[in-house]
Amino acid sequence: MEQNNLNRGEEGVIINKNLSLWEALIPIFILIAILGYNVYIYESDATAGPNQFALIMGAAVAAIVGFRNKINYSKMIAEISENIKSTAGAILILLMVGALSGTWLLSGIIPTMIYYGMQILHPSVFLPACVVICSVISIATGSSWTTSATVGIALIGIGSTMGMPLGMVAGAVLSGAYFGDKLSPLSDTTNLAPAMAGTDLFTHIRYMLLTTVPTMVLTLILFVILGLMQDTSELANDGTTLTAIKETFNVTPLLFIVPIVVIVLIVKKTEPLIALLIGILLGGAFALIFQPDLVAKIGGGTHLNFINGYKGVMNAITVETTIETSNKILNDLFTSKGMQGMLGTVWLILCAMVFGGVMEAIGALARITDSLLKMFDTVFGLFASTVVSCLALNLTASDQYLAIVVPGKMFAKAYKDKGLAPENLSRTLEDTGTVTSVLIPWNTCGAYHAGVLGVSTLSYLPYVFFSIISPFMTLLFAAFNYKIKMIVSEVKN
Repeated sequence: MEQNNLNRGEEGVIINKNLSLWEALIPIFILIAILGYNVYIYESDATAGPNQFALIMGAAVAAIVGFRNKINYSKMIAEISENIKSTAGAILILLMVGALSGTWLLSGIIPTMIYYGMQILHPSVFLPACVVICSVISIATGSSWTTSATVGIALIGIGSTMGMPLGMVAGAVLSGAYFGDKLSPLSDTTNLAPAMAGTDLFTHIRYMLLTTVPTMVLTLILFVILGLMQDTSELANDGTTLTAIKETFNVTPLLFIVPIVVIVLIVKKTEPLIALLIGILLGGAFALIFQPDLVAKIGGGTHLNFINGYKGVMNAITVETTIETSNKILNDLFTSKGMQGMLGTVWLILCAMVFGGVMEAIGALARITDSLLKMFDTVFGLFASTVVSCLALNLTASDQYLAIVVPGKMFAKAYKDKGLAPENLSRTLEDTGTVTSVLIPWNTCGAYHAGVLGVSTLSYLPYVFFSIISPFMTLLFAAFNYKIKMIVSEVKN
């Protein structure tokens, strides 16, 4: 039986009437302090373990607050279990992506993408091209995660061989990926936000264009400027990099069949896990067909047979694989850690879910959101409260879905009371809840993309211009009362 001071609201969020705002904020303040110190001490290595334990310590502090408010241990464990259960799909996808990167490296798919990409994409236009390419793929698939795991990895490789700062390249990839994710009718968050706010999908998408298009224009302008500022005189344009790829891999356009198949499957609404598994199996098969000598070498043999062929593909799927070339830059690039390489990210997500689960169990998430709801008395204040609430949920619950669902349900009546059409709320949820999740290292999205792209969240954070500008754009529209749609009452004759 739940404690008398606990109940679940209509939105399914635990409400603790006895918990004060300051008590709800104590675990957050302590967590931020530990995380900040970890970054100061360990810098980009903070996510290799210290941040994971910081999340556990934050959860322990939240549990102490809970005990003081008579929340029992079993209740906290139950919420942690629910949180971890909700990430099962994401964890499996992470492991599949690790396997995918291994087989796509061994088969020559990623090297082939880099080989042709280097010839097509000039360094001065590379960054805006990354944004456009990832936008198209993300709109087609409805998934920023799939975009990162396919063309995103290849673009990081191309950028690395060009000598581009990888934080910038990852920022361009993610800006395009989240632009497409926001606007695609296939995206889960694009469907979730209007459902929470009480509007329909295509009304939501059309209304989002008002803030999303200007944000993307600014994003592209910034990347064009950054691209022009890059010193391209010493980039790898003497053909040695291309020659090294050709000498090591059998480069052929036929290898593009595999990523095209995966993207088509996602567009056809095939479950991501199934699509990725097919991509892994095809990658392994293409490795045996097009790179038999490499497979044999990775499998510990000198010529291909069943045993070292099996071992070569299996090693690429599961553990670290390095393919040596005559180019030192490529030697660092052509390394995949397989499924094993994703375990650190899985560890981070699990610890984040522990912290989020305890915060949910003690009623802290609802208390913070409810306090924000009471702070506004103007239309702009309502929009600002929604933005802050989404950010707070992304920081504390570590999950973009909760950052949409909780504010969506709790703010819906407030928007209606102000005479605001529900698409104002759904747009604000997406402009903040969806896109800022990638900026937080311990959020499932931040952890995922950092793991897949091999670039730390703090390295790419300053360059994900689309995600940084989006919340400010929605607040700018609210501040000037521009294109803020009101509820139109139907008058019957």
